[in-house]
Amino acid sequence: MPPIDNSAVLAPVAPAIQWHQRWGWMPGLLLSLALAAAAMGLHDLRWFHDISAAAMAILIGIGLRRVVTLSPALQPGLAIATRTLLRTAVILLGLQVTFGQIAALGVQTIGIVIASLVTCFFATEFLGRRLGVEAKLARLIATGTSICGASAIVAANSVTRGRDEDVAYALAIVTAFGTVAMFAMPALVPLFGFAPTQAGIWLGASIHEVAQVVGAATTINDQTVTIATIAKMARIVSLAPIVLLMATAARRSMRSQAGNQADKQGNAVHARVPVPWFVFGFLFLAGAASFGVVPPIVTHDAGLVASFLLAAALGAMGFGIDLGALRRMGLRPLVLAASSWLILAGVSFALLRIAG
Repeated sequence: MPPIDNSAVLAPVAPAIQWHQRWGWMPGLLLSLALAAAAMGLHDLRWFHDISAAAMAILIGIGLRRVVTLSPALQPGLAIATRTLLRTAVILLGLQVTFGQIAALGVQTIGIVIASLVTCFFATEFLGRRLGVEAKLARLIATGTSICGASAIVAANSVTRGRDEDVAYALAIVTAFGTVAMFAMPALVPLFGFAPTQAGIWLGASIHEVAQVVGAATTINDQTVTIATIAKMARIVSLAPIVLLMATAARRSMRSQAGNQADKQGNAVHARVPVPWFVFGFLFLAGAASFGVVPPIVTHDAGLVASFLLAAALGAMGFGIDLGALRRMGLRPLVLAASSWLILAGVSFALLRIAG
């Protein structure tokens, strides 16, 4: 029996098939960009200005998913947003910091910021184990609180590879406590008798997002804003080495697990090792900014583009999230996030008192 020729049947739909193969990523990517535009617009309103565009985007994505079905046609573009756009955003953040600004803080101040960050990170992971919080979620909370909120959470997740629900939960509660810190900590500054410089260090070392740091410091004076922002930049620079260390730890763990599995099975098992290459792009651009080879207008525009791309990535992530999975996580991660922030604020406060 001769083979059946399907060419006549497929001919009418061939253009659609070719379009999907070439441009099938477009619908999902356009949805992600639309979510980012909506989030940026809401963030500019004074009622929502204290909520970062990234956090706003993931909330809009989750809300939209409640009324719109996740079509398979959207998935290729959504995947591009949550991977390529996200990593591009983190790379562009490198232009927002210079090593000279951080060095100007002085060794003592840098020591306070880094010691507070490291203590918060490891204490949060320890408390996560004691509270029974899933390890990947605890690490995302630790990274987001100790470093720089949403950007740190999504960068860390490239290594931890947690579920989208883990990222959403970590982002939501870290943003919530960052907002509380933005209002609560400046009110405590007069009670503690901090000078403007000390207040700037404390706020920059303890509050989660850059926008929240600036918002808190603005209630004191311009000097506090400058010091707080630079202290916060020191935390952002630490994102690169910490993610690389997390990747190294993950590589060792995966190799160990693969080795144990190989021993049991009697054959070789190869572990896939996550390598966060985008971190090197972050460091390269930070170096370029530090040597002054990037014009200020480019640095400013790159910051806006990074915020938009991060919002697009998190909007896409939010659209794929199951709210039921978030509810099932319970209150323990909430307790962990609150404890993490209190540890960060408490350690930086104590070190400032010791330093005088």
